[in-house]
Amino acid sequence: MSGNILSDYFTAAMTRALYERLEDGDYAGRIPELVGVVAFGKKQRECEEALRSVLEDWVLVGLKKGHELPVLEGIDLNKEIAIAPLETM
Repeated sequence: MSGNILSDYFTAAMTRALYERLEDGDYAGRIPELVGVVAFGKKQRECEEALRSVLEDWVLVGLKKGHELPVLEGIDLNKEIAIAPLETM
């Protein structure tokens, strides 16, 4: 883990991504545990990059709106995060 809770969450989510080649040759990607996190691309790498972007937006909107987010690999973004004062850094 990197020590950055959001980065770790994104990494954990992306390891769960599933990709499928569509009839037209494009790719579809999704993260089953995160309903609505879906993306498309002409190439799998493009689809992966789009999926990461959708994931980041989905999490940030969910946090802002107070939605319950799935716990992934023990990372619970639903808990209050204590932030140390700058003077202690």
